[in-house]
Amino acid sequence: MIHLCIMGPSGCGKSTLGRTLAGRLAVPFIEGDDLHGPANVAKMAAGRALDDADRMPWLRALGHALAASDGAVASCSALKREYRDGLRAACPDVRFVLPELTMAQLHARMTGREGHFMPPALLDDQCAVLERPDADENAILVKGDMPVERQVEAVLCALCPEPE
Repeated sequence: MIHLCIMGPSGCGKSTLGRTLAGRLAVPFIEGDDLHGPANVAKMAAGRALDDADRMPWLRALGHALAASDGAVASCSALKREYRDGLRAACPDVRFVLPELTMAQLHARMTGREGHFMPPALLDDQCAVLERPDADENAILVKGDMPVERQVEAVLCALCPEPE
C-alpha cells in the first residue's frame, strides 16, 4: 500500500504528476483542490490568500481521505511542515513529492492556464509560505521542468531503489 502526496505551490504540476503517478501505480488520485470548501475557493478566486484557519479543515479532510484508502496519490500544496505533519498524523506512511520550479517557471505556468480558481497573484504568498521539506521528512524532490513521464520515473526510482 502506497500513499503519496504531491506538494508545492500552485502551478508546479501537482495534479498532472499526481494523476500520472496514480495511473502508473494503479491507485486512486485524490485532487486536493476538490476538497476545499466553497468559502476557501471563493476567497482564493477573489485573490485573497488562505490562512491556517482556512486550511485546517481542508488538510483534515485530505488526511482522512488518504488514510481511508488502500493506497492513493493526492495533490496538496502542503506548504508548511506543520501541514505535512498533520497529514502524516492522519496517514503515517504518506510520502511527499515536491516538483521544483523557479518562480519564473511557476509564473509562466500560472499565467498560461485557464479556468483555475487560483489567480497568479497569490503565487508570491504561496512561495513565501513554502517550507522545503527537511531531510528527516524523507521527501522526494524532482525537477518540475522535466517531462511528466521523467518525473514519474524519478519518483518510482526513489520509491524502489535498485539493490546494490
